[in-house]
Amino acid sequence: MEVQADRELATLLVDVEKSVGRALRTGRLDDLEVLGYGEISCVLAIESKQAAWAVKRLPLFESEEAFRAYREVFFDYLQALSNAGVVPVDSTLQVVSSEEPGIQVYCVQPLLDARRLGPAYLKTCSFDEGLRFLEEIVAATASAVDPRLGLDAQLSNWVQTDEGLRYLDVTTPMLREEDGTPRLDTGLFVAALPWAVRALADALLVDQILEQYHDRRCALLDLAANLHKERLQDWIPPLLELANQYVSDAITEEECSAYYRRDARMWSALLLLRRLDRTWQHHIRRRPYPFLLPGSIER
Repeated sequence: MEVQADRELATLLVDVEKSVGRALRTGRLDDLEVLGYGEISCVLAIESKQAAWAVKRLPLFESEEAFRAYREVFFDYLQALSNAGVVPVDSTLQVVSSEEPGIQVYCVQPLLDARRLGPAYLKTCSFDEGLRFLEEIVAATASAVDPRLGLDAQLSNWVQTDEGLRYLDVTTPMLREEDGTPRLDTGLFVAALPWAVRALADALLVDQILEQYHDRRCALLDLAANLHKERLQDWIPPLLELANQYVSDAITEEECSAYYRRDARMWSALLLLRRLDRTWQHHIRRRPYPFLLPGSIER
């Protein structure tokens, strides 16, 4: 479940962090191999003669105490997912020296075959294979999600390996205390947004965005609606047939469409705010923007 970082990987990550620093200063990504962008951070590829990894640069930790707290909940989350029947991809955290004050950390996972990642796999497999793939995802989500354990079941967070279904998105550990308090310091990820909207975004993140991942029906609705973004709408009816076996109030195609439009508007607005903030930081404050942002996203 946890992959151990080695010296070679640590050295490569130092080089990657330097390349990220140059990219943030210049806006050029020539030295980086970007595998994909999430709504908050991006995933990069690095490789040696012996191995290859997918690495995600986390927001900067302000203190050793903040990193220790995150590290504890990160590995607890891996264990909780596994206990609930959701097997995460081997994952670890690696601290990397940075030009910025604070503690820079990367989440490290083995680089997997892109053709086996959820969206690509579903676009190329047979109907029967795709149905079994979705059935596994739905069953795993339905059995794992509860008030204390949450997960983002969107298709891009799953991969079909030779060993079976694996889960990728572990850097936002959705664990709660018995009283419902999130164990994750959400301020770490809200820091990626302009300061003027952070308080509002923090409340939104806790009360709405993260809340839905602790509710079985909402998590399955989010999974189905995301197929619009992946241009896999034809799979929505069979997925809903599977998902509705686990909920009392059936999810409809119309509900998926409305949910997707609302979700797309929210994330588009947040990305626009981040781009405006980047422009402000570059041209007014004359300093690098600390996050790599995607270009145009089809939603």
